[in-house]
Formats: sequence, structure tokens, C-alpha cells
Amino acid sequence: MKYVGAHVSASNGVFNAPLNAKKIGAKAFALFTKNQRQWKAKPLTEDEIEKFKEYCRRENYSADHILPHDTYLINLGAPEKDSLDKSRAAFRDEMKRCGQLGLKYLNFHPGTHKKMMTDEDCLKLIAEGVDMALAESEGVTAVIENTSGQGGSVGYRFEHLGALIEMVEDKSRIGVCLDTCHTFTAGYDLRTPEAYEKTMEQFAGIVGFQYLKGMHLNDAKAGLGSRIDRHHSLGMGLLGWETFKMIMQDPRLDDIPLILETIDENLWPEEIKQLYSFQ
Repeated sequence: MKYVGAHVSASNGVFNAPLNAKKIGAKAFALFTKNQRQWKAKPLTEDEIEKFKEYCRRENYSADHILPHDTYLINLGAPEKDSLDKSRAAFRDEMKRCGQLGLKYLNFHPGTHKKMMTDEDCLKLIAEGVDMALAESEGVTAVIENTSGQGGSVGYRFEHLGALIEMVEDKSRIGVCLDTCHTFTAGYDLRTPEAYEKTMEQFAGIVGFQYLKGMHLNDAKAGLGSRIDRHHSLGMGLLGWETFKMIMQDPRLDDIPLILETIDENLWPEEIKQLYSFQ
């Protein structure tokens, strides 16, 4: 079974996220557990935590199908010590917040070396930061999102994702989220049945579907291998509806959150409806 949703607002309290997801007909959702543009946030209150859990139960959302995202400021591969220390502390805090809310995952962008070190050295830093966060938390899996490779970001090659998994000590608490726009602009084609299957076979061989914990469903404004991260609404970009039809009919992608981050949230209810029509 497929669980499609979107990255919904948690404005005025994290407990509003499941309510906002319900409004658009989502069976899964993503959220920020704090302001995504600030380093620090007030601790979650008992009331906020209980309301979030209650509303998730009431609206029938399981932690299996909720994919929280960390703040955009975090860079676990930062070449500058101050930025790295702040990122590691913030990441540990985000893992803690997810645990408090009863969530299983924390989706994160692996990081960027800003072209100040090698990809390999950056990946080692990221793995160290993940290990630190896992050692200080329980029950939450760190979910690496693949990137377009823009601006010195690592994680755009499946080999990067595989290397991070290999370097992280606790393999039971590391996973991957594939973003369709990032995958395409990083150079992996998804537009025809042959190209789609080739890319999925590469992922299976290098990373492994056992590590796939979620996907972001986004069309792309930039071309194959452009390494430019520009999302588009489904069917309006260079991927087209055929890609998303194949995803909805792929049994390997059952029972994980499939999350829209497309550019016009007014279209989310229709995009969700259209995706389910492909089953």
C-alpha cells in the first residue's frame, strides 16, 4: 500500500501538522519540529507533545508514515569548526525532539564542504556527527536525503549514500530518503521504464532497498545531470507524470512515506488524488 502526503505546516504548534495533513487527503506527512531557519527553539512542552500524539492517533497517522525534516541551517559536513559544532548540537536536539514526539525518523540533508575539502573527508565528518547523535538518542533513525550535488553538497551519488551507511556504526538506525528531483538532476534518469529500472537497480546494488525509509516526490525544473535543485509541481517539469505513475506502481516503494515538496501547495490535494489514481 502507498502512503502519499506532503510537507505540511506546523505553524502555531507541531500538533497542527496532522490536522493540516488530513485537510489535503494525505496518508503520510512531513513537518519541521521547530522553526527551520533558527538554530535554537523552545523545548517542546508536555501539552504540545500529548496533543501531537493524540491528533496523530485520531487522524490515523502512524510514525511509520511521518518523515520529519531537520532545520536547513544544519551542515554536518561543515569545514568550519564553529559551524560544525553548532550543527552537531542542533542535530542532536532535533533527534531528541523526534523521540519526544514518538517519531521514528529524522530526515536530513547530509551536508556541504563548500569546496573546501574532498567529498570523502566531508562524508567522514557527517558520519561522525550521525554517530554522536545516535549515541545520545534512542529509537530514532537518521534518514539521509540524496542531493542534487549543488554548491559542494555531498550525497548526490548513490556511492556517497552507501559510504555513509558503511561508516555509521549502528546500521539499524540509518536510512535513506530519495528525492525524485534530486535524483534526476544528479544524473539518474527516471523518465522511461528502462531508465527508471536501471536507476532503481543501481540503488538496490549500491545502497539497498532495506535502507529506503521514504521518498520526496518532486518534478524538476532543471535537466538531467544539471546538479541544480529546483522543484516543480508534478507533471509540469522535466520528469512528467510517467515517472510518478511508475513510482505508484512499484511494490518496492510500499509502506513508506511518499512526500510532496512541490512548489504550489494549493495543488497538493489534486496531486495526491492523481497519484492514487495510478494504482
